[in-house]
Amino acid sequence: MSLELPPLSLYIHVPWCVRKCPYCDFNSHAQRGELPEAEYIQCLLEDLKEEQHLAQGRTIQTIFIGGGTPSLFSADSFKKLLDQIDQIIPIDKDAEITLEANPGTFEQAKFIGFLDAGINRLSIGIQSFNDSHLTSLGRIHSAEEAIKAATMARELFPRFNLDLMHGLPGQDCSGALADLKQAIALQPDHLSWYQLTIEPNTEFHTHTPILPIDETLWDIQEQGLALIQSAGYKQYEVSAYAKSPEQQSRHNLNYWRFGDYLGIGAGAHGKITLLQEQKIIRRWKQKQPKAYMQKSTRLAGETEITREELPFEFMLNTLRLCQGVPAELFPKRTGLCLDFIEAELKEARDKELLSKRPEMLQPTNNGQYFLNDLLSIFIK
Repeated sequence: MSLELPPLSLYIHVPWCVRKCPYCDFNSHAQRGELPEAEYIQCLLEDLKEEQHLAQGRTIQTIFIGGGTPSLFSADSFKKLLDQIDQIIPIDKDAEITLEANPGTFEQAKFIGFLDAGINRLSIGIQSFNDSHLTSLGRIHSAEEAIKAATMARELFPRFNLDLMHGLPGQDCSGALADLKQAIALQPDHLSWYQLTIEPNTEFHTHTPILPIDETLWDIQEQGLALIQSAGYKQYEVSAYAKSPEQQSRHNLNYWRFGDYLGIGAGAHGKITLLQEQKIIRRWKQKQPKAYMQKSTRLAGETEITREELPFEFMLNTLRLCQGVPAELFPKRTGLCLDFIEAELKEARDKELLSKRPEMLQPTNNGQYFLNDLLSIFIK
């Protein structure tokens, strides 16, 4: 089998935040002094020029600007960035361009500028509408600011997402459902709703707060899902909900369908199919902003995904999708025949973790609940 070139996305990382949240394990750094905004934008463009050959003739289908808190940067900087990106690797005229934003008043003031700069989808990190929970999470915005930001996003942007967490310190089921009801009332076309987890190398890992017991977490998940569905949202991925297929995150769908993406910015990762060499590589950049901004040390590493690793890597992404993917996508995106994982597919189906439909690679309900058990089958 031969590899085919999948769609191409671009991830852009802006690593600075006003303050590092205690649960966050992303590559983010507390702002100290004035941000080197213009210099960093220039570094991003130089970074993309070094990656330009990896596009292999493709246009960019989606862009996601994440962090950190990208909305700390000015709209003018993003306009310059997007205009120059289009000169280096053309951006598809219908591209989805998402910016992560905080709900604070400072960021709200920039929303119109972001839209004018070419951002057509906003993803707002709400996390909770309860002020005490926001304080415990180290968030610097208030519930009132969150509501105002979401209201403004709905009025301005054709599409917007709200990020919401549950299972927070001191949160009961009614509190989690109250957050969801408030989010739904703001009418986002997309919801990202997920449980707080304690990650290594975070303040919460060092000083772990008291979290809800398993029974409470189960009630939150069960009743929350029912509430989301009753509001017309459909779950299409582990923690993603949309009212229609058109409102699903196209950028994330490309990840989950094992598409290609370039990653620029401090700590950014990319996954690229090399058609001529018939191999798939991962590339990543220096995490520390200072090291990243030095051209000689920008690229931190590159590695090939081996034949043995490909089945797990493919399933790690695609089986997050509730509907899974067509089985024919496996050889197209990995260059391997389905026979290569025949034994693993049989085991997964025998354990009723994977649908028995041969034309689909789709987790069953049990497969969704016990996703780690399902994925472990494909580790060679």
